[in-house]
Amino acid sequence: MTGPTAAYEALPYSRRCHEIWRRGEHLLIGVSPGNSYFSHRRIAELIGWGRKFFERIDIVYADLHVGAQYETFGYTPEHAERRALKEVKATARRIERGVEEAGRQEDVRVHALSSFTGEPAYRRLHSQTVEALRTDRVFREAAEGMARGFLAARLDEGLAPSEPQLAAGLRYIAAELPFFLDTPALLGVPSSVSCYHLELPLTPVLFGRDEGLRAVPGQAYAVVRPAATLAATADSVVPARAA
Repeated sequence: MTGPTAAYEALPYSRRCHEIWRRGEHLLIGVSPGNSYFSHRRIAELIGWGRKFFERIDIVYADLHVGAQYETFGYTPEHAERRALKEVKATARRIERGVEEAGRQEDVRVHALSSFTGEPAYRRLHSQTVEALRTDRVFREAAEGMARGFLAARLDEGLAPSEPQLAAGLRYIAAELPFFLDTPALLGVPSSVSCYHLELPLTPVLFGRDEGLRAVPGQAYAVVRPAATLAATADSVVPARAA
């Protein structure tokens, strides 16, 4: 299919994630500033495709701790904040344009991540994340792997992030993680599927183990990406793994 309903494939992480997917109650699309994958066209396509499976779609874009990361790369605090503000505004404009291009808007809501920081549910989940970074070795190692992957795009090839850079990356990730843990509590939906175009290092930790910090029963995760065969005549949901 072409246009806003272009073909995508979904790979729910586990059997439970697949079951939540099949309920079709809610899809969360998380967008990071500076990520070229999320063009306005891609956002429009994801919305059009997601409507075939879900009653409601929310888009949350990250706007916390962006400037702090630039500071660790040598920008002055003032320059870092200006750069971050410019990047976040550009992201918000791409999302707005994508939502408009996707057509009707009553079933799609857009939020800045910062709009949740005063909510009790967000504060509780964020506190749990920060505590897990301090006490849960498996969780911290996965989070650090995720931060290193994120920072690699800004470092010269072969260089490892400095301690301040890694710490800033972890703060950025910790701010987003409540939506991987319990989107239903944050958005008032019965169940939710958080999607991204890659499997993240934290995915097996949050969705594949029976101890430590992990997603609530109503939270799922799925890799959603353009279908491998662009000439496909129907959208696909790939069977979940057995876990």
